[in-house]
Amino acid sequence: MLRYAINRVLWGIVAIIGVSIIIFAATRASGDVVDFILGPERTEQDVIELRAKLGLDKPLYIQYFIFLGNAARGDWGESYRFHQPAMSLVMERMPATLELTGAALLFAVIVALPVGVFSARRPGGGTDTFGKGFVILGQAMPAFWVGLLLMWFFSVEFRVLPTAGRGTIQQLIMPAVTLGWYSVAALLRLTRSAMLDVLSSDYIVVARAKGAPDSIIIWKHALRNALIPVVTMFGLQLAHLLGGTVIIETIFAWPGVGRTIVEGVFSRDYTIVQAGAFMISVFFVAINLLVDLSYAVINPRVRY
Repeated sequence: MLRYAINRVLWGIVAIIGVSIIIFAATRASGDVVDFILGPERTEQDVIELRAKLGLDKPLYIQYFIFLGNAARGDWGESYRFHQPAMSLVMERMPATLELTGAALLFAVIVALPVGVFSARRPGGGTDTFGKGFVILGQAMPAFWVGLLLMWFFSVEFRVLPTAGRGTIQQLIMPAVTLGWYSVAALLRLTRSAMLDVLSSDYIVVARAKGAPDSIIIWKHALRNALIPVVTMFGLQLAHLLGGTVIIETIFAWPGVGRTIVEGVFSRDYTIVQAGAFMISVFFVAINLLVDLSYAVINPRVRY
C-alpha cells in the first residue's frame, strides 16, 4: 500500500503543476493587471515602472518559473487588491469554504444514503418513486438556479432565511442545500443501484434463507459491500463541492475562497487566483488519495 500511496502522491504533484500552468496562462490571458491598477490616467512611464516592479516585463515562461520557485518556498506573492500575502488571505477564507462544503456534504449524505437504501429495499414503492423523482430534478436543475429559487421562496416570499452573509445556521442553510443539491442526486442514484446489485447476490439470498433479520442483512452485510462505489462517488462529490463553491459563494455572498477567486478574476489579481486554485487542487488530490486508500478499510478483500 505504501508504494501505491507514494505513486499516487507523485502523480498528484504532477496534476497540481499542470493546474498551475493552466491557471497561470489563463490569468495572463484575461488582461493586464497594470491597466487595472493604474487606471485610465496612467502614463507610459508609469506602465513601464509598474510592470518592471511586478515582474511582468519578462517573457511568460520566465514569469512562470519565477512563480514556481517562489511558490516552492511558500511565497505566493502579495495581492494587488488587498495588499497582503495571497496565501494568508486564502487561508483566512478557507474555514468558510470548508464549513459550507462540510454542511453541503452532510446534507447530501443524510438524504441520499437512507433514501437510496430504502429505494433498493422496496423497488417501485413510495420511497423509490420519490428518490427517482429527486434524482431527475437534482441532475436537471443547475445549482445556481436552485439557489435563486430558494432565495425567492424562503427570502422574498416567506422571509424566513437571509439571502447572504455567514455566522448563523440560518445563513448556512440555503447555500448548503444549493451546493449539495446535485450531490444528493448523484449519491442517491448510485446507492440505489449498488444496493440492488448486492441484494441480488447469493450470500444475501443464503442469509435470508437462514432467517437473518432484514435489518442486519440490509445495514450490516449489503450496505457495507455496496459502499465501495458510493465512497468513490463520495470523494468525487467532495472535490466537486469544493470547486462548486465558486458559484455558490458568489450568489450568497459567502466569504470563502470561491468568492475570493471570483473577485481576483474580476480585478485581475493573479496572486489570489493562483493561490486559491492551488489550495483547491491540493484538496482535490488529497481527497482522491484518501478515498482510494479507504477501500481496504471498507472491504478487507481489497488489496493494492
